[in-house]
Amino acid sequence: MAKIDIIEKEDFYYNEQGYKVFTEKYHLKRGYCCKSGCKHCPYGYDKKTDSFKKNNREPLKK
Repeated sequence: MAKIDIIEKEDFYYNEQGYKVFTEKYHLKRGYCCKSGCKHCPYGYDKKTDSFKKNNREPLKK
């Protein structure tokens, strides 16, 4: 698997607790869902139900 270069404020930011939070753009760049329940998951994964929700909105353009 090729390594993805990530850019702060474009691909991730730090939340108030100091954790790195990946953006929707990063998830699309990575190309798959990791099933971690990410805040900006464009794939519609719901960690509580371990399933994918139907996503009615268009994801960001790459």
